[in-house]
Amino acid sequence: MSQPIYEIRDYTIASKDFPVYKAWAEQKAGPWLKANLDVLDFWMDEGIPAAVGGSDPQVSKHGQANVCWIIRWDSLEAREKRWPEWTQSAEWQAVWAEHPCPDAYLHMNARFMSAVA
Repeated sequence: MSQPIYEIRDYTIASKDFPVYKAWAEQKAGPWLKANLDVLDFWMDEGIPAAVGGSDPQVSKHGQANVCWIIRWDSLEAREKRWPEWTQSAEWQAVWAEHPCPDAYLHMNARFMSAVA
């Protein structure tokens, strides 16, 4: 059996839309995602400035991501099979239909990682 893969999803939501996005995510999207996927958690920015460092720090012109959530999958293959199923489901489409600002996503980043033994 392959080891689980963790999908880390970061979004930068336009600051003007962030308050209504946050309410939708807290009340609708986050609870649905946690109930229907193996979401480890769903985090949103609290306005505390990011600590940026390194030898060549590069921050996007859109700023730091202000939304992050992590999904655990049994494998990348399981993720590839399940992703279109849940995103196209009637239940998720009903949640998405209530999205107050679907065009507010300035930047999205998805990374796939494995746990360190």
